[in-house]
Amino acid sequence: MATSTASPTRKKKLGSYPTLLVVFSITLALVVIGLFGLLLIHAQKLSEMVRENLEVQVYLERDLPETELLRLQQDLGQLPYVAERGGKPLIRFVSKEEGARQLLQTTGEDFRQFLGDNPLRDAYVLKIKPEFTDTLHLHQLERSVSSQRGVFEMQYPQDLFASINHNLTRVSLVLLGFAAVLVLVVVILINNTIKLALFSQRFLIRSMQLVGATRFFIQQPFLRRATWQGLASGVLAALLLLTLIQYAYFQVEPLRLLRDDLRLGLVLLGVVILGMVIGFFSSARAVHKYLQMSLDDLY
Repeated sequence: MATSTASPTRKKKLGSYPTLLVVFSITLALVVIGLFGLLLIHAQKLSEMVRENLEVQVYLERDLPETELLRLQQDLGQLPYVAERGGKPLIRFVSKEEGARQLLQTTGEDFRQFLGDNPLRDAYVLKIKPEFTDTLHLHQLERSVSSQRGVFEMQYPQDLFASINHNLTRVSLVLLGFAAVLVLVVVILINNTIKLALFSQRFLIRSMQLVGATRFFIQQPFLRRATWQGLASGVLAALLLLTLIQYAYFQVEPLRLLRDDLRLGLVLLGVVILGMVIGFFSSARAVHKYLQMSLDDLY
């Protein structure tokens, strides 16, 4: 009598479901939000560069001695509004002769020939910290500078400053609004992905519940697995984003000027953490839902 041997069936492990599909879906979602994060930090860097190039002119009293000029430069450099580079304040002295040469190059006419004298004044050109380029801080700076001995007046293009601040604020608000919507969409997408993956496990969850398993015992493998999947997805997304940004820097050389390694690292770290957090809480929510459902609702 011939005996038939049944092929062994693989035992289904608690908490197991299509891993590659879930990791792939979460990775794509995280890459999308990471790309927008990179757009935000480069836009912020561009905004700071624009503000860092804004200058104010401090015109001086006539015929100040060298000691007064040095003292005034030191006093202006100690103001908290003045930008620094390498620990040194960004202050440039422009003599009235240099100002006349610049005006000659701009207009093509030498006004000294028919005036017989140079009416311009010596000046210090100050670069302002980006956070102090709004109207309120500029007025405070003007009061501080005007109170200095040897200063005639401070001038700056008020309309240009106001226009740049207004436009940059509007762009920032629009980008932040898109970012908030995108984060919400990505959270919903990842949540639904994990929820659908756990759908195939609903009867196994109920079976464990019927034999007396505690909620913690049932949830633990799902939460652990979802967290590791979120971590793996975040790491893959971070590597993809890093590759894409390096390729962009290679293809578009001026884009390197907007590079900010600290913020880039924070975005990549945020992508990894976001994957883990969303994976954990989405899995917890899905398992809790199936634990609360009646047997009829499971079908």
